[in-house]
Amino acid sequence: MDKFRAVECFVTAAQERSFSGAARELDVSVPAVARMVNALERHLGVRLFERTVRGLTLTADGLRYLESCQVVLEKLNEAEEALRGGAVRPRGTLVVGTSPIISQHCILPALSEFHARYPEIQVDIRNVDKPTSPDAGASEVLVLYGWPQQPGMVQRHLIHTRSIICASPEYWRTHGTPKSLVDLKDHNCLLFRDQEGTVIDFWAHEHNGQRAAVAVKGWLISSHRDVILDAAIAGMGVARFTDVSIREPLRTGALVPVLLEWESKHSPPISVMYRSSQRKLPRVRLFIEFLMELFQHMEQERTPELQVRLGAEQPPWYRRRHDRASATPMEKER
Repeated sequence: MDKFRAVECFVTAAQERSFSGAARELDVSVPAVARMVNALERHLGVRLFERTVRGLTLTADGLRYLESCQVVLEKLNEAEEALRGGAVRPRGTLVVGTSPIISQHCILPALSEFHARYPEIQVDIRNVDKPTSPDAGASEVLVLYGWPQQPGMVQRHLIHTRSIICASPEYWRTHGTPKSLVDLKDHNCLLFRDQEGTVIDFWAHEHNGQRAAVAVKGWLISSHRDVILDAAIAGMGVARFTDVSIREPLRTGALVPVLLEWESKHSPPISVMYRSSQRKLPRVRLFIEFLMELFQHMEQERTPELQVRLGAEQPPWYRRRHDRASATPMEKER
């Protein structure tokens, strides 16, 4: 058995969730992929996949082995790139899948710098909110909010975000600033509806180990984040945004944050995801390095009051269908 080839077939089959998909990706026959994976399973003495009419599902052993294999393949790709010594000029079209919030407010402001470094790489940004979005499969690199899970993909953390409660200076002058989270019940809060259809009307925060939460209300709800942003800047109410997406309004004073001593444990992190086999492409590797550098710079730019002190936790309503986040079991204050 060619062990390296067998591992390559296994990893590709896990990424594609089928032997036929792996065969297309590797340009071999379906029986050849199946034989390699079967031989690998016999060699290891475990089942790596559960095979059904709907495709392949990784077993617990398969998932553990996949994680180890991805690390090994990534190291091999890095060694190949080092030997090439940059002799091949990076070029081609790089397909990046990400949400409009990240593309507009995080990546785009720095994208001209990436182009200046690598002028022969064309960047194609697709609207992708999760690994199962229509354009996710065509994307070589995914940059996503939250806690996405996709077997067969490498996931690297980029940055922890902070959820910032803010409004325009005019709104605070007219309505007064809240002294506690409970005071937000007396304000018109601009509410965001997530991609699963849940209205995020339950704001839970923590300060010095004490948790507090409030179910907020308001007359404007939108699934378009920029509608909420424009409404907040126009003085129509109070909103909550991730800090990296409102750096410019905070810098100019168009939005004024409050209650900064309270930090949300439900602030979504941002991660980059990619298939280990694609990292050997110079354009993919260079863009991942660019992202790591970009978000590290954002972290360093944070002022002391915006530093992230709490680890991110997946909220109870995440990836579940509820009309409102406040309808899910609420955390007990402590």
